[in-house]
Amino acid sequence: MNDVMSLTDGDWQWSGWLDPKGRVQALFALLRIDAETAWLVTATDVEAFAASLRRFVFRSKVTIKDAPVHASGVFTAPQSATGRRSARIGDAVELDFSGDAGARTLVLAPSPAVPATVDDDAAWWRLDIAHGWPGLPDTSLDHWTPQQLSLQRFDAFSVKKGCYPGQEIVARTHFLGRAKRGLARLRVGADTAAGDALTDADGRDVGQVVVVRGDEALAVVPLEPVDAALHLRGAAVERLNLADGLQR
Repeated sequence: MNDVMSLTDGDWQWSGWLDPKGRVQALFALLRIDAETAWLVTATDVEAFAASLRRFVFRSKVTIKDAPVHASGVFTAPQSATGRRSARIGDAVELDFSGDAGARTLVLAPSPAVPATVDDDAAWWRLDIAHGWPGLPDTSLDHWTPQQLSLQRFDAFSVKKGCYPGQEIVARTHFLGRAKRGLARLRVGADTAAGDALTDADGRDVGQVVVVRGDEALAVVPLEPVDAALHLRGAAVERLNLADGLQR
């Protein structure tokens, strides 16, 4: 759903794949290695995702496969990468995943760059939630359009490139109207789960939780009024500011 042809070798962008109704099927970082190679870095089930994409290859000379690359995250600024520009560090590639909520580097290498721990893993996904990026593992996004997930904050889709599945819905919303719902960051209770309904002060369903990590969640809610009270199982939930700086 983004303009891959706008990338030069070594550039990357946020992107995703939609169904014909404009609903998000997968989100990923797309890195152009060279004119014939691109890597899609995703928290989605890779085998199922690749199998779905292969159905659209037809006669094109394209090969889609699971690359022998390990992704490791570290909570420090990159050595050389910056913004959408990746950098080669030996046999590894580093991507700048830093934003206003904290510095991060994603390292793609033939073997894991650092050992993963449960605490580090959870902290990584909490930073995604802080920035409003919903593409976390085991997250169902297929109820929502890119605008409802506020993906314009990441420059994650294009309204000008050629046709792609769901493009008409995305472009129509952009040029002829506007999304009435978007993503909000919330402080929630420990028993909150994806799919839980959010209600207004009168008990009417107005939104839905998309993803939860710890005591924070991302939810699709009405954009106006911006300070409308939200409730979860009758209890008020706190709105938190979304951090910027992760657009690429």
